[in-house]
Amino acid sequence: MAQTPQDVLSMIKDQDIKMIDLKFIDMPGIWQHLTLFHDQIDESSFTEGVPFDGSSIRGWKAINESDMSMVLDPTTAWIDPFMKEPTLSVICSIQEPRTGEPYARCPRVIAQKAVDYLISTGLGDTAFVGPEAEFFIFDDVRFDQTQNTSFYYVDSVEGRWNSGKEEVGGNLGYKPRYKEGYFPVAPTDTSQDMRTEMLLTMAACGVPIEKHHHEVATGGQCELGFRFAPLVKAADYLMTYKYCIKNVARRYGKTVTFMPKPLFNDNGSGMHTHQSIWKDGQPLFAGDGYAGLSQMALHYIGGILKHAPALLAFTNPTTNSYKRLVPGFEAPVNLAYSQGNRSASVRIPLSGTNPKAKRLEFRCPDATSNPYLAFAAMLCAGLDGIKNQIDPGASLDVDIYDLSPEELAKIPSTPGSLLDALKCLEADHEFLLAGGVFTEDFITNWIEYKLDNEVNPMRLRPHPYEFALYYDC
Repeated sequence: MAQTPQDVLSMIKDQDIKMIDLKFIDMPGIWQHLTLFHDQIDESSFTEGVPFDGSSIRGWKAINESDMSMVLDPTTAWIDPFMKEPTLSVICSIQEPRTGEPYARCPRVIAQKAVDYLISTGLGDTAFVGPEAEFFIFDDVRFDQTQNTSFYYVDSVEGRWNSGKEEVGGNLGYKPRYKEGYFPVAPTDTSQDMRTEMLLTMAACGVPIEKHHHEVATGGQCELGFRFAPLVKAADYLMTYKYCIKNVARRYGKTVTFMPKPLFNDNGSGMHTHQSIWKDGQPLFAGDGYAGLSQMALHYIGGILKHAPALLAFTNPTTNSYKRLVPGFEAPVNLAYSQGNRSASVRIPLSGTNPKAKRLEFRCPDATSNPYLAFAAMLCAGLDGIKNQIDPGASLDVDIYDLSPEELAKIPSTPGSLLDALKCLEADHEFLLAGGVFTEDFITNWIEYKLDNEVNPMRLRPHPYEFALYYDC
């Protein structure tokens, strides 16, 4: 993989690459791109950037101040496997062309600021992140919303609801039962070869791959795994992960969604996120405390749990996110920590005696989040816990879902809606401003964007199920 601007320029020349595809992330978390002829790229592209119009990018610039620059990161270059003409893909951060300063609303810039803040504290020099993003593979998806209609329809050859359907060539009957889709072999698991191609395609794009498997829900829920990485690189890998999965699925005539809850009454898709801090090549979360954790790690957990209601505005940033965060579906809604306990929102994996494997897993997030913002916000919360020595309280080493209502009432829980999470963020965001990682402008803009474009439009529209409940009133 390329490491320097000269490496990239040599790759372009040596491999006779004609097209350069510049990818960057918008505020909500979707990759955007601009494709240039190779002679438009030179060494200055890696410092001064490539100019573009930012006025149409969601949550960014007004049209009267729309000139922006994409600054290429040479360590992210790979040959795009989905383009007919050999095309070099490079991930970019955004810069203000007037001042040469990193753009404060660029999510990738914010992620780098979080790492810089960690280093400035002297507590560590590397934040490792390992996200596990689940998704559904569907064969058909249709939806529409007009003034007098509203519907969605998704279908999968694996959907249990199709067990009685007449299918071309006959219904062969191998449909995972609801909540019983974890690890079945073929022929019940129909996407083995597709997932292998997804995984190997990711590897060709520089992602350090590990595994793939079917997930719990019926209807084609799956997960691929890649190795943990430094924070910004982990977010880069996650965006490449989503890009490869969606495009390989399209080759098979399939469609993929990372929506947390596309199916009613079955498991949703999360993005359990493993985290640890290192310094001078040494892990800092291993110790002689609970579950083999250091006091630093316990304080980090304290920060995560204290700020979780506000964190969810970034880690679970859609109205659909809160259709997943309900009891009974392996989704953590109670803010507690525990060793090897998947019903806790923070889990300490049983990783053996190797100090380098000691980490914590925050189980609330989902993959509708912008990974640069989500990872940065979690690091800020954890650092606040370390700096202020926040006690996470006693661990909860029981199945939380089996607790009585009286016992559950003593455990803090996640917000019940995106609106609630945004209110929590509005009330609790000082920890995000530390070190200049996030700005007051960004947080205000984020809350306003989510209210204006998601929360309020959803509140205005009648839901199809309301007709079943209330039409005959």
